[in-house]
Amino acid sequence: MDSRFQTDGISLYQGDALRLLTTLPAASVDAVLTDPPYSSGGVTLSARQTDPAHKYQASGTKRHYPPMLGDVKDQRSWIMWCTLWLGECWRIARDGAPLLVFTDWRQLPALSDAVQAAGWKWLGIIPWDKKSAHPQIGKFRQQCEYVLFAVKGRFIAHTRACLPGVYAYPVIPAQKLHLTSKPVALIEDLLAVTTPGGAVLDPFMGGGSVGEACIKTGRGYVGIELSQEYYDISRNRLAAALSEKA
Repeated sequence: MDSRFQTDGISLYQGDALRLLTTLPAASVDAVLTDPPYSSGGVTLSARQTDPAHKYQASGTKRHYPPMLGDVKDQRSWIMWCTLWLGECWRIARDGAPLLVFTDWRQLPALSDAVQAAGWKWLGIIPWDKKSAHPQIGKFRQQCEYVLFAVKGRFIAHTRACLPGVYAYPVIPAQKLHLTSKPVALIEDLLAVTTPGGAVLDPFMGGGSVGEACIKTGRGYVGIELSQEYYDISRNRLAAALSEKA
């Protein structure tokens, strides 16, 4: 398929996020919401560089997903890389644009440093309770992932609602198109802090969950994906979502 797709407020690009971000115009999007590779799932470098299908998927799982790319960085290079792409996102975002970035418990401290080093004003953390996790004898379940919430400049409220501080949505395997897919309903809830009808930038499109949520809530979407396989999956998914909404 083509490496670029544009229609009805949706723009999709296939390629390296950092390179493509440098080509997007400044102050052109109203929010950034994305789920980057965590480069997590291990303490040692060799463990981090293990195939993500083994790091993030329980053994014995029958369903297999296309390979995740860019998930094998060590801690120091991951922080530097995050600072670079987050800095480009800051440039591309308009003043007052919110930033929402997924991470796990291992990378939460590192990502908070990168967010602030890139120029964003950090506003807090939103836990996502996945409602399930592997039991650990004598220890707490690691059943949450986290969304770092920040803003470019002064925060502007786009809803009069008082939003919750924790969201609970289960992962439903039958609905997953990517190894680390996030529920579309969760993304829709997070979009409450973004401009209605505005454009949302997602440098790590994956299986297209953010794009589908943007279409369902009437927002524009700019998605970038390194993997050709996931780009094709997302393009087909979002084209179908647009057809359903028409």
